[in-house]
Amino acid sequence: MDSVRFGRVLGIGTRLAAKTVVAAVDAATAPNPSAKPTTGQREDGAQTPTAHPTAEKAKEPVARLSQQAARTAAQVVQTGRGVKRGGKRFGEAVWGPFVKLSGQLWLELTGVFFGIFAVFAGSTAWKMRGDLHETATNHDPHMHLLLLVGMALVFGYFCVSSFVKANRRGKRN
Repeated sequence: MDSVRFGRVLGIGTRLAAKTVVAAVDAATAPNPSAKPTTGQREDGAQTPTAHPTAEKAKEPVARLSQQAARTAAQVVQTGRGVKRGGKRFGEAVWGPFVKLSGQLWLELTGVFFGIFAVFAGSTAWKMRGDLHETATNHDPHMHLLLLVGMALVFGYFCVSSFVKANRRGKRN
């Protein structure tokens, strides 16, 4: 729901509420025009007191006002639901692309860092490739070479899988 429509609905609701209050005040202060006399005549000509009809007439404006208040309350509830629905749609429209792009960017960024570590381990392993064959004198360098090759493979896998996930996420949404 846009702000113009929301303002219009809010203004209409306010005017209706003000009219309801004014009508209630007018009804409470005005005398009843269709009031019957408080005394009645019997068939024999004697006057007897009768029930006061203003109590019955006073219930009509109250009933009408309560119905109008119920309608106004229903409109307020409907307006609240519309505002909530509009806010949700606005959030999806604004934050949806942002979340998609930030998630994809995060996967690519982590892929770059894993790639940096893989390249570092691979280049160091390449420098140590002469220690491939283990002898009694080069046991520690041989273990370092194997560790660096394993590290390069693991981080290379993480790098590639991170970019593949980012690519799939970009195509899916």
